[in-house]
Amino acid sequence: MKNEDTCPCKSGKPFGECCGPIIAGTAKAETAEALMRARYSSYATGDVGFLKTSMTEEAQADFDEEASKAWSRAARWHGLEVISTEKGGPADEDGVVEFRALYTANGEFCNHHERSTFKKVGGEWKFVDGDFVAEKPIEREEPKVGRNDLCPCGSGKKYKKCCGKGK
Repeated sequence: MKNEDTCPCKSGKPFGECCGPIIAGTAKAETAEALMRARYSSYATGDVGFLKTSMTEEAQADFDEEASKAWSRAARWHGLEVISTEKGGPADEDGVVEFRALYTANGEFCNHHERSTFKKVGGEWKFVDGDFVAEKPIEREEPKVGRNDLCPCGSGKKYKKCCGKGK
């Protein structure tokens, strides 16, 4: 990726002024969100070596670099959506970033929704852990109508013989 290309994290900034220097190690992430964006961009650009160095030592123990490389290469990356941040600023020692990473893998569009925790180690932001966020199920506004219930249209017929016919 060229420094003048738009950064994969969708910040709107050029890669060379956003995640590029953080991934290259010439700049440090000033916030937990900046580190999250750089981690996403490292997947999108295939520079997964940065992922390990941006983790706490405890997190590095569970990191599979080869699997991360394979995932990085197999996916088509569409962007990062930061949903919220809790703390994680320059003066903080820990923080949480909730985000969605959007990509296509094996022909299927994926929406990886996660809450990641970060902490400063030696004055530098590090990834601690992430928890998958399940999407909330759709809730009906009205109760479900059973096949043998009276039809809600008011006809007086059973639902299966009225509006539910053929369903």
